[in-house]
Amino acid sequence: MSKTLNVVELFAGVGGFRLGLEKANSDVFKTVWANQWEPSRKVQHAYECYTSHFKTGVDEYSNKDIATVPNEHFAKLDIDLLVGGFPCQDYSVARSLSGEKGLEGKKGVLFWEIKRVLENSYPKYVLLENVDRLLKSPSKQRGRDFAVMLATFRDLNYIVEWRVINAAEYGGVQKRRRVFIFAYRDDTVFAKSQTKFEKDEIVYKEGFFASTFPVKLEPYKGRESEDDLPDDILEISNNFKFGFHTAGVMIDGKFFTAHTEVLIEDFKPLKDIIIFDETKVDNKYFLTDAQIEKFAYLRGPKKIERTSANGHKYIFSEGGMSPTDELDGPGRTMLTSEGTVNRSTHIIEVNGRKRFLTPLECERMNSFDDNWTEGLPDRMRYFTMGNALVVDLVTKMGQTIMKLDNNEPINDTVYLNDPVLDTSKQLELTF
Repeated sequence: MSKTLNVVELFAGVGGFRLGLEKANSDVFKTVWANQWEPSRKVQHAYECYTSHFKTGVDEYSNKDIATVPNEHFAKLDIDLLVGGFPCQDYSVARSLSGEKGLEGKKGVLFWEIKRVLENSYPKYVLLENVDRLLKSPSKQRGRDFAVMLATFRDLNYIVEWRVINAAEYGGVQKRRRVFIFAYRDDTVFAKSQTKFEKDEIVYKEGFFASTFPVKLEPYKGRESEDDLPDDILEISNNFKFGFHTAGVMIDGKFFTAHTEVLIEDFKPLKDIIIFDETKVDNKYFLTDAQIEKFAYLRGPKKIERTSANGHKYIFSEGGMSPTDELDGPGRTMLTSEGTVNRSTHIIEVNGRKRFLTPLECERMNSFDDNWTEGLPDRMRYFTMGNALVVDLVTKMGQTIMKLDNNEPINDTVYLNDPVLDTSKQLELTF
């Protein structure tokens, strides 16, 4: 029987990670604390939704800026698994003013808060989610930001695997591509078992993601490569760039990366989550004649002459797309603007009438329970689903975590390479 794993959920949103893990096994995954705070909003809608379903390990820090939570709070939580969907930001670092206190990360970058939690709790596992452009950021120094993250995990004695996963390739109803990052302490039984394999074997067959989401044993169009991270993270920030592929592994600063292909594609068609009974759909979701005309323009092909800020004239062109979304295939990626009169919004035709997806249908696109966000304003229901991850993917990853953790010792101990004790490889980031 699987052991209990204490989970901390950062940047929790409406609880997608927690819901997915509890669907895997609510007796194993016990969320002992969660944090959700939206700095730009007076009304904390996502937090209200989260607490309507879950407790946060209720304390004064659950709905406050994570940067204000003291280190001691994390140290006492006894975390086994840290999860979170953090924003994609600029991860550059610089030498501190004195030159003696190590490095400084950019203010407000939430990945450094993840690092701070790790330094003060040292969980066995870390599972993170982000937009797939993280692997190529910033545009002027491709791959730098992700390399800084990898180096941070390296210096905290973690092995890292990553994979860009399209939910519609693994049973989902939405073409939602997100990069997932799974890090595990290098003193765990799982880590020691993985280091017996070559890095390409981990990516294609033996690793955490390969076990959960099978791929072909050869890369797409031969796209694979490997390299070493520079020892100095400042050198990475200033000069390193690399074309990271959609999957990879990093062990002690050496990484292998490949563009993997799904072994057997399996999607759910959009029609499987649609409400076909018109009497159960509020009339406000059906398009007016004016909206139909507007969407015909927005989704149609166009060439428009525009003038740039410096007075340069140019032609903006945009290809056409189908007037309505195909019900027999998976849905397109849902954005936070879903439900507005916007080219990216889904428009479906049911029984001859065109309409928006309802908030309930959007919840289903991310495999949340029906009416998960009920009680929030419609605009926020759409917004939170546009920000959310696909719950079923987390459930599958949770099942794999349970299997690998069964081989770990019951009583976790502090090892000599615990970064809290061993400062020889420590990266000092001050804020």
